[in-house]
Amino acid sequence: MMENLALGAMLFGTAQDERRSFELLDRFVDAGGVWIDTANCYAFWDDPTGFGGQSETLLGRWLASRPGVRDRVRISTKVGCEPTVAGRFPETAEGLSAGAVKSGIEGSLRRLGTDHVELYWAHKPDPATPLEETVAAFDELVSAGTVGRFGCSNYPVWQIARAHGGAGFTAVQQHHTYLQPRPATRPTVVHRFGAVTDEVLHYLEHHPDMALWAYTPLLSGRYTRADKPLPAEYDHPGTARRLVVLDEIAAKTGTNRNRVVLAWLTGGNPAATPIVGVSTVEQLDEAVAGVSLELTADQRERLDSAG
Repeated sequence: MMENLALGAMLFGTAQDERRSFELLDRFVDAGGVWIDTANCYAFWDDPTGFGGQSETLLGRWLASRPGVRDRVRISTKVGCEPTVAGRFPETAEGLSAGAVKSGIEGSLRRLGTDHVELYWAHKPDPATPLEETVAAFDELVSAGTVGRFGCSNYPVWQIARAHGGAGFTAVQQHHTYLQPRPATRPTVVHRFGAVTDEVLHYLEHHPDMALWAYTPLLSGRYTRADKPLPAEYDHPGTARRLVVLDEIAAKTGTNRNRVVLAWLTGGNPAATPIVGVSTVEQLDEAVAGVSLELTADQRERLDSAG
């Protein structure tokens, strides 16, 4: 089994049609893939209704059409960001009250056509709901067997720490990649507290029981595609130095930037599980090759010390 890579299903059922989505899911499982990551709000911004659920619904159809495959995969989904009024996100996001968590999982299980998910995430902080209420609601789902464990995405470290351990968060999902934005800026792809910072890394290094999942690890193709330039926040000398080393290691390993970035993530301390969103079988095969690549200690030191 390949447990160090998650297939991002965000655009399945919207930007990715059913035929292509099924093809990618089949290929992922055939390659030994286990984790499939989605959310109840995916992808409300891409659907004419203004509401989400398309990704989970498509996954449900795929699971139903592949007898036995549910036992081979693990489902990761999220609650908290589904709009309650079309066209008014984030101000009408469902949030993380006990009621929202309960109705959220009921809807997700119905769309997925399953009675449980292995990992359930609080999608982003809900300032209107006490953290204790959210954690208690998630813990009830674990006690009932509906959820295997739960984690948080886009959370500040102080909230992660407050809700970690015992009946609490066991995983954190943030944006993490090799390049670093210019100081005093943050990546445009993330929520306010969504980036992996030194503070996040420090916390995880001292709490090895907390898993790290990394979204947008390949910057939506910007490492390798000339038609997709890096965002402005990466326009600084450190980026140039890191790309030189990245290209050097890619040449030495006979691979490319994407594969080296994924190998750097999965072999790091803390090790990360990258979530890759792909639109072609070739992209998926490259991701599988990336998490299978093992960097030497010297190569990792070169990458870590650049920039």
